[in-house]
Amino acid sequence: MSTTTHDKPSGDVLAENKMSFGRWMREIGFRHIIGVLAVIYAAFPIIYVLSAALNPKTGLTLLSSNSMFSEISLANFEKLNNSMFWTWFGNTLFIGIATAIGTVLMGAAAAYAFSRYRFTGRKVTLMSLMVIQMFPQLLAFVAIFLLLTTLGEIIPALGINSKIALICVYLGGALGANTFLMYGFFNTIPKELDEAAKIDGCSHTQIYWTIILPLVTPILAVVGLLSFIAAFNDFILSRTILTGQDNWTLAVGMNLWVGGNEKQWDLFTSGSIIAALPILLLFLFLQKYIVAGLTGGAVKG
Repeated sequence: MSTTTHDKPSGDVLAENKMSFGRWMREIGFRHIIGVLAVIYAAFPIIYVLSAALNPKTGLTLLSSNSMFSEISLANFEKLNNSMFWTWFGNTLFIGIATAIGTVLMGAAAAYAFSRYRFTGRKVTLMSLMVIQMFPQLLAFVAIFLLLTTLGEIIPALGINSKIALICVYLGGALGANTFLMYGFFNTIPKELDEAAKIDGCSHTQIYWTIILPLVTPILAVVGLLSFIAAFNDFILSRTILTGQDNWTLAVGMNLWVGGNEKQWDLFTSGSIIAALPILLLFLFLQKYIVAGLTGGAVKG
């Protein structure tokens, strides 16, 4: 017995599977167009600032840099050495790193306590933290200024024009929101891990540092990154508390170059490029921790 097959030639199959241009544009093509437009919209300001930073003619006005990359020179970056840019840059890094580390440590400890322990006043405290976060931080400016002014008479290191005082203000302002953010993530860690560790003789401290924290690394990275960016870019609080130029941050100091009558766009644009590097590098370094789901597979189902 013989069998016959009626297979179509490969050319006919490809012709049938080939999508028409109109259908491709309706189903797939428009996504590419939107993606390209989004990239251009986001990249143009960065390219424009980079062009102005590399243009030695950039000075009191940005009009000379409208012809993109017409001249390329590092003269504007060299001018930064004759300013207080690097002092402000160091102050900003110190404040941002200290704020990020302090925020992660304080927020993680508070979230762990609320997630794992049951104590009197727990629900009231959680509710109070949530209610406090409803009020804008601008309402506390006057109180913070008066508090630091009075405190500075007793402890100068915690008064006005102190970087330590500014860090303490950042830590207090972000504690409530970060505690809630971490609290939800801590609740996703099964309590069976804690019980198994206790059976093996681990203390609460060992459970916290060696078991729980490694599993919540993604949320720690997110909180640390957001805290660093917020402290790095803040202007209002740092301008209010830091009164001396030696303690200014980049946001306050660079505003001096373009906020007055005499503009110094050459210093501002070149400084902006350098100021963007720490955040960019930190984001690239923490990206793997943010994306990775380290809690997956912690407990076998």
